[in-house]
Amino acid sequence: MIIGVPKEIKRDEYRVAMLPVGVEELVSAGHSVLVETRAGLGSGLSDGEYLAQGAELVSTAAEIFRRADLIVKVKEPLPEEWPLIRDGQAIFTYFHFAASRELTEAMAATGAICLAYETLRDADGRLPLLTPMSEVAGRMSIQEGAKYLERPQMGRGILLGGVPGVAPAHITILGGGIVGANAGKIAAGFQADITILDINMDRLRHLDEVMPANVNMLYSDRHVIRDELKLADLVIGAVLIPGARAPQLIDRTLLKTMKPGSVIIDVAIDQGGCLETSRPTTHGDPTFIEEDVVHYCVTNMPGAVGRTSTFALCNVTLPWVLLMATQGVESAARTSRPVATAINIHRGAITNRAVAETFGLPFDGRFQER
Repeated sequence: MIIGVPKEIKRDEYRVAMLPVGVEELVSAGHSVLVETRAGLGSGLSDGEYLAQGAELVSTAAEIFRRADLIVKVKEPLPEEWPLIRDGQAIFTYFHFAASRELTEAMAATGAICLAYETLRDADGRLPLLTPMSEVAGRMSIQEGAKYLERPQMGRGILLGGVPGVAPAHITILGGGIVGANAGKIAAGFQADITILDINMDRLRHLDEVMPANVNMLYSDRHVIRDELKLADLVIGAVLIPGARAPQLIDRTLLKTMKPGSVIIDVAIDQGGCLETSRPTTHGDPTFIEEDVVHYCVTNMPGAVGRTSTFALCNVTLPWVLLMATQGVESAARTSRPVATAINIHRGAITNRAVAETFGLPFDGRFQER
């Protein structure tokens, strides 16, 4: 099979979808790998490193899309890439379809097979390709929150850990999954006062057992969220419904109850965001203010730490790329349940129920409900 690795073109995106060792493994298995020149530079990986492992360096993304059977990316194709995608071609990347009807309809129109990292479930029901980036985003959310709480960034002028005689910041984390747990762990090290909210009592019990004493767990309901927002200096939006649009837990009325200069890091923005007032931002222009609250809504947070994120992502994606390259994408989907769960769109049909329901589109259950 011919596997193509184009350079990411999303603004401030420094990750690349394959490491040189991935090229070596694929070439050793008899496959060809096309890598766009300079694709790895944002992660500190030179063209020479890919060339040394058997990659063919290609000067344009157009040639990669024209020749490759399987395209491996990090972020969703942007509008300028849509015309390059061929009927029957497989695209393996983070799509987050529920956040964009336009992207969903555009990919369906290409006739491609769209496999989303974020919906691939392993035999234990986990999301192994989403987990490492959730770990990165969760940890980053606290350092970004600490920065934007500073007064020059229009924050309240709060030091997360306080100092002797001055109370630490209060941090509210909405969601106790991978993002929330990692955010809580890092925030605890800052000696802040932290509350994690979730609706899964088993998860809350687990977190209560493993988290430091300055991290408290609360069952999430409307009243608890309302009370927490009044206290919070920093809010981390870490809710996830796999494949579906994130629930909006904070409307404008609730936002108005927060302290002026408080900060919200909406990690759920990839899936549409968990605030009524959220809208996507970039690393170059990451924040905006609504109702005197600083909003940070960068859609590719891990892209800022490209080297760490690239290695973490490629560690978990390579085995699936090898499987699909060896068996063929559609054959792999028939023999491997995880590959089947990754297929969100198949030759024009929406094969992920959450995506179809988000936009009221017909659902085809051939892969995910067999």
